[in-house]
Amino acid sequence: MPRARVVWFREEDGTVPMLEWLDSLSPEAQDKCLARIRLLMDRGHELRRPHADLLRSGIYELRVRFGKINYRMLYFFHGRGRAVISHGVAKEQTVPEKEIERALARKQRFAKAPSTHSFEGL
Repeated sequence: MPRARVVWFREEDGTVPMLEWLDSLSPEAQDKCLARIRLLMDRGHELRRPHADLLRSGIYELRVRFGKINYRMLYFFHGRGRAVISHGVAKEQTVPEKEIERALARKQRFAKAPSTHSFEGL
C-alpha cells in the first residue's frame, strides 16, 4: 500500500490550525483522531470510507466518531506522496461549506509556497 507523508498546514504567522484544534479536544478524542491520521499515512490515496471521503475539489475528510460527536479533519494532497492536513471541525450533519472553502484557500496557498506552509511533527 502506498504511504503518504503527512504534514500540517502552517499559517504565515506560524500557527498550525490543526494542532490548535487537536489541543482543544479531550485526550480520548485526540487519540482517535491521531489514529486516523496514522491510517492516512499508511494508506495514502487509497484510504476510503468509512475512514475518509472526498468532499469536493480535491478536499478530503478524515472521519472520526467519538461518543455522539462527529469529528472531521480536512486535508488535501500535494503531489502523489504528501497529504496536508488543513484543520479540524466537529459537525452534526455535513461539513459546513465555509470549512471546505477554508481548506480550498489553504490548498491554493500551500501550492504557491509549500515550505512556508508546512509543519512536520507534533
